[in-house]
Amino acid sequence: MKKQYALLYVMFFFLLMFLVISPVFAETKKANIQMAILLDTSGSMEGLIEQAKSHLWKIVNELATAKKDSQNVHLEVALYEYGKDSIPASEGYLRMIVPLSTDLDKISEELFKLTTYGGSEYCGQVIDSATKGLKWSKKNDDLKVIFIAGNEPFTQGELDYKKACKNAITKGINVNTIFCGNYQEGIDTQWKDGADLADGKYINIDHNQQIVHIDAPQDKELIKLNEELNNTYVPYGTEGESKKLRQEEQDANAASLSKEVMAQRAVAKASSHYDNASWDLVDAIKNKQVDVSKLKDKELPKELRGKSKKEINAYVDKMQDKRAKIQEKISKLNKAREKYVTEERKKLAGENSLDTAIIKALRKQASKKNFQMEK
Repeated sequence: MKKQYALLYVMFFFLLMFLVISPVFAETKKANIQMAILLDTSGSMEGLIEQAKSHLWKIVNELATAKKDSQNVHLEVALYEYGKDSIPASEGYLRMIVPLSTDLDKISEELFKLTTYGGSEYCGQVIDSATKGLKWSKKNDDLKVIFIAGNEPFTQGELDYKKACKNAITKGINVNTIFCGNYQEGIDTQWKDGADLADGKYINIDHNQQIVHIDAPQDKELIKLNEELNNTYVPYGTEGESKKLRQEEQDANAASLSKEVMAQRAVAKASSHYDNASWDLVDAIKNKQVDVSKLKDKELPKELRGKSKKEINAYVDKMQDKRAKIQEKISKLNKAREKYVTEERKKLAGENSLDTAIIKALRKQASKKNFQMEK
């Protein structure tokens, strides 16, 4: 009898260990793309900031096509600014604005808040800060990249850029450098050397290049579908309503730039990367991140207060179904839009902007890590 109890105890122990460990293994199976964007916000960088605001959703949509072993990937983005004299010298004139995060609305919100001022650009120090200060994946087959953009010598500051770049690549982080100015000047001021040291790509852009927005016939319908998509979000928790409002504010920010940017945001919101489980009950239940029975009535939107668990789940299921149908419409419409835009861009002179620089580097480095991205 004692042996039977001992056997049952051992079986229970291993079952418990399996339940604890299996989610960890499941998490490690996810392929990750982690990207830190380090922007020079010194006095001459207004054009760079405008390009970043305009091209965020285009870059996200490129990454939305990425797959590994036929599975969607997990995307995290971080944002830093550096080179602004209003940030204390003791902090290296740099600031982590957003750590690695899936919250794309937060990235957009902070980009629109950026201002430029002054200028002591310590490239080595901001790279080192991002390398050490962010929670990078420890998996060698994940894509981990830094993009640093600026226009002053790469050698400024007490922390040697060579040491910072070598430290990044030892952790599997590629450092891509984007010089805002003449190609040869970027080489002469060590921007290319920084990229070479960390298996990155050196690119130069014209940060003052006028952004060409292409309005497509599909934009009007995409913008309408975006409004319908917003109606499927069900805010919950203490920050639900404020984050729902932030979503609408970022719609307005995108729309203020052009119809094209708003259309690209709508497409991004229809992708797997636009996940708002922290405040949206539809995403939260879909990802099994919340137990409806444990939510307090005041944590629910007005239309769900006083409802039973069954009624709440039925309402969320309805919104999920509605959202999936809208997302499918957006995806199909975007294929026609992309075809139109591709043909129109062929008529333009070669573009030399932030989005093309980032996308080219991402595609090359993703391929090396066996990620597949649509052409």
